[in-house]
Amino acid sequence: MEGSNGKGYAWAISAGFNAACAAVSAKLLFPPVIRYGLVVIFNVMMWGCYVNSLKALSSLQATVTNFATNFLTSGLAGFFLFDELLSIKWFAGAMFIVIAVLILSKSSIEKTEKTD
Repeated sequence: MEGSNGKGYAWAISAGFNAACAAVSAKLLFPPVIRYGLVVIFNVMMWGCYVNSLKALSSLQATVTNFATNFLTSGLAGFFLFDELLSIKWFAGAMFIVIAVLILSKSSIEKTEKTD
């Protein structure tokens, strides 16, 4: 992850984190106006971060990184904040998602280096 790619991944991770925060804030015990306000704010921030990630990464890299971060963060937030159970299958799926993101990132970088 060099230069703009590193920033692109940081933006994509931030987008996924904000998406997870939107989901978590929808479950919080605030009055509905505050809850939905937080959902809107986090979603707006997520889209801003996602658009910035698209400036430095391919749409595939940005999307899968965003998705993986959202998936992992939402699952872990559910476990720690709401006592939701995470099965072995969830952890296996999470591991495969992370591996796929790493493979896609590496193959896209190698392809870019070969075309230069």
